[in-house]
Amino acid sequence: MDKTLSRDGTSIAYRRRGDGPPVILVGGALSTAADGAPLAALLAPRFTVVTYDRRGRGASGDGGAYALRREIEDLAAVAVAAGGPVSLFGMLSGGALALEAHAAGLPVDLLAVYEPPYTPGAAGLLHKSRCTALLHRLLAGGDRGGAVELYLSRTGVPEATIARMRRAPLWPGLEAVAHTLAYDDALLGDGSVPAGRFASLTARTLVVTGGFSTAQAQETTLALAAAIPRARHRTLTGQTRELAPHVIAPVLADFFAREVFAVRVSR
Repeated sequence: MDKTLSRDGTSIAYRRRGDGPPVILVGGALSTAADGAPLAALLAPRFTVVTYDRRGRGASGDGGAYALRREIEDLAAVAVAAGGPVSLFGMLSGGALALEAHAAGLPVDLLAVYEPPYTPGAAGLLHKSRCTALLHRLLAGGDRGGAVELYLSRTGVPEATIARMRRAPLWPGLEAVAHTLAYDDALLGDGSVPAGRFASLTARTLVVTGGFSTAQAQETTLALAAAIPRARHRTLTGQTRELAPHVIAPVLADFFAREVFAVRVSR
């Protein structure tokens, strides 16, 4: 993987595939650049697709105390390396990061997100607060496995499946990046959709959800799309939180190819 330096000196690892307008894939909780490889391969015939290890994961560094602005600076450094301005696709909490980065001033041609996991509403905010407190207790006590289990259970993974995962070869890798769950938790704030902040977004934005996702996810993405001035919403039939790369790839290819042409002609 290639490396670039973020503003605070942290080394950020990234991989580039294909040729064409640059698109950066921003992964969600516990993911690394490797997890974005299948989607990147599908998009590479039409775009320069960049996947990267967010700080604290894979081959990237992890300097100092976490702050959202540092993750935004990491993404900005990757955008420069990609030859920005860029388009972004963010999965789950990676979608929230992509939105926050653009709101903070990152030049973005086009922006697509899949189910950023905000939890608006009184019950959702209370649940988020309680999970945040428990997550910090688990990590402070060195219980990385417990932190991963908390995250998986919050996202709807059944207990029996989590028990099987604990015995699987992938589990040590999840525990190795468990501390970054606190990063994703922090970038989501109190769980509410930051409508005021996102009202400043200028990029054309596609907000996507799965047809088989939870009612809360569908309602949240509709609220998010309504908060962004140039956003439209799309539901992918048959999809859940575990989005299939071969389903989202043609949607993104069509959005990025059509819209980036319109954006650049208008300049």
